[in-house]
Amino acid sequence: MTTTETQPEAAPPSDYGTHPGAFANSFFKRLSTAAGSLILITLAAVATFLLVEAWPAMTMGAEELGKVVSFIKPDQGQSLIEIVGYLVYGTLLISLIALLLATPVSIGIALFISHFAPRRLAQGLGYLIDLLAAVPSVVYGLWGVAVLVPFLQPFYQFLADYFGWIPLFAPPESGEIFTGRVAMSAGIVLAIMIIPIISAVSREVFLQTPKLHEEAALAMGATRWEMIRMAVFPFGRSGMVGATMLGLGRALGETMAVLMIIGPGLTYSLLVLQPNQHNTIAAYIALQFPEANATGVSSLIAMGLALFLITLLVNMLARWIVSRRSEFSGAN
Repeated sequence: MTTTETQPEAAPPSDYGTHPGAFANSFFKRLSTAAGSLILITLAAVATFLLVEAWPAMTMGAEELGKVVSFIKPDQGQSLIEIVGYLVYGTLLISLIALLLATPVSIGIALFISHFAPRRLAQGLGYLIDLLAAVPSVVYGLWGVAVLVPFLQPFYQFLADYFGWIPLFAPPESGEIFTGRVAMSAGIVLAIMIIPIISAVSREVFLQTPKLHEEAALAMGATRWEMIRMAVFPFGRSGMVGATMLGLGRALGETMAVLMIIGPGLTYSLLVLQPNQHNTIAAYIALQFPEANATGVSSLIAMGLALFLITLLVNMLARWIVSRRSEFSGAN
């Protein structure tokens, strides 16, 4: 004779409130909700602060603003809007240089760690790459000025001698020498700074590729590269885009490294090997802020508002791209 043990029925949802852990569950839910809401509140507070503080300069005429702000010169056609235009252009140009240099290197590092390197080497190399993100930007700036810029000067001379017919690599005007403190140098340093971000995110996405997909490709006779091209890249495409946009966000807001390396200028030039041609919003604010008066600070905050909007748009674009393919990739 056998006996059948009856399992106690689960309490209906209406009885969960009397459970001994109900208070902890409710408290944790409210705490999580408050933490999530704090992000939105902080973002709204920052946007409100920038808009309120920048409004006096935004509503002031160029001629009137030029009388109280030293770095705005109406007689040279430099109104606040024109200066912001120059700085937005320089910020995007230097960040684009950094992105073009860093993305292929970062993807290669991520692939090597995730699919080629032995496990022990991959783990140590992953830690080493992640440590690069902890290096302060001022250290990168010092290294760039003391080591990288002198090292790149002969290379810039080579580019100007043999590829000077290309507008990007046009040499300085007669009588000037290559200082190396140009947009290209700033872009290279920024590329080194964002490599850890892009490679770390891409590495984690590549590691999430289903093993069955990889093994199926190899079983059908694909080489290692063909397996990566057919199985890994399609699975991690949106993750790579998200990682690249995160790196771009870091490059857009970088201040000290660019300020220490670049020879500042305000133009719409494509001459990335000539000094005194470009500058970024963040570096310009840091350069002008110590000597700015109240109206000058308002003008600089207006520039910060422009940078805030650019960074916000970049991150929204990245999120939209990732969400489009999140169901079919490792980005979810």
